[in-house]
Amino acid sequence: NFRCTYCMPKEIFDKHYPYLSHNELLSFEEITRLTTIFASLGVEKIRLTGGEPLLRKNLEVLIKMLAKIKSTAGEPLDLTLTTNGSILRKKAAALKAAGLHRLTISLDGLNDAIFKQMNDVDFPVTDVLDGIAAAQESGFTNLKVNMVVKKGTNDQEIIAMAKHFKGSGITLRFIEFMDVGSSNGWNMSEVLPSKEVASRIHEVFPIEPIEANYPGEVAQRWRYVDGSGEIGFISSVTQTFCHECTRARISTDGQLYLCLFANEGFDFKTLL
Repeated sequence: NFRCTYCMPKEIFDKHYPYLSHNELLSFEEITRLTTIFASLGVEKIRLTGGEPLLRKNLEVLIKMLAKIKSTAGEPLDLTLTTNGSILRKKAAALKAAGLHRLTISLDGLNDAIFKQMNDVDFPVTDVLDGIAAAQESGFTNLKVNMVVKKGTNDQEIIAMAKHFKGSGITLRFIEFMDVGSSNGWNMSEVLPSKEVASRIHEVFPIEPIEANYPGEVAQRWRYVDGSGEIGFISSVTQTFCHECTRARISTDGQLYLCLFANEGFDFKTLL
C-alpha cells in the first residue's frame, strides 16, 4: 500500500478541486458487502488506507462491521489500517475496541521542518509520536512505521529514525520514494535505493537479512544483529515486485484497481 501524499500534490488537489460528493462514496454497508464477497473468494487481509482514513466520520463503526467477516477458513480477516497518526491519540482506543488488528503509521522523519517539507502538513512530529504511544497504550502490538525516503530531502533522517525505533518493538520500514502518476515527473534523481539505506544503517547498527513471513511479502525483512528489533525495506522502484503482487485496491467511489499504475478500474459501485 502506497500513501497518496506524493501522487496528489496540493497545488493541484486544493480546495478548488472538484472532489466527489458524499453520495458518490461507498457507504459502510457497500464496503462491508464487497469485503464479504472478497472474503468468500479467498481474500484474507483488508487494509483501510487513503489519503487519511481516520478523517472518515465514524470509521470505528465500519471497522466493527468488517471485524465480523470471516475468511474461507472460518477465521477473522487480518484487518489493518494505515494512518499519518495526526489524530491517532483520539482514535486509538476506539479502533482497538472496534476490532482493528494492526496499525501502520507513516512518519518520514523526526525533524519538524523536514517532516513538514515531505508531507506538506500543519501538524508536528510530536502528534504522530503521541499517536503511536496511544496505540501501544490501547493494546496494539506488531506496530509498523513507514518512512518514505526522498534523496536530498529527508535521507539525513535515516539513522535518527533507526535509533529512535530500535529496541521499541516497532518495525520501521524504509520505502523508496516513488515520483509517479500523471501529475508527477518520474524523477529518479530523488530515489535513494534501499541497498544504500541498508548500507548506511549497517555502518552504525549492524543488520542482517531474514526470511519473509509469507510469499509475496512486499517488505524485505532485516534484523539488528544485537537482537534489538526488526526493520524492513520496500524497494518499489529499484526492485519491483509486480511479478508476485497479490494486491488490489477499491477506491472510495467503488472502482477496483488491480495496479497502482492502472488508468481504469472496474466499477463495483454501480453493480452494488
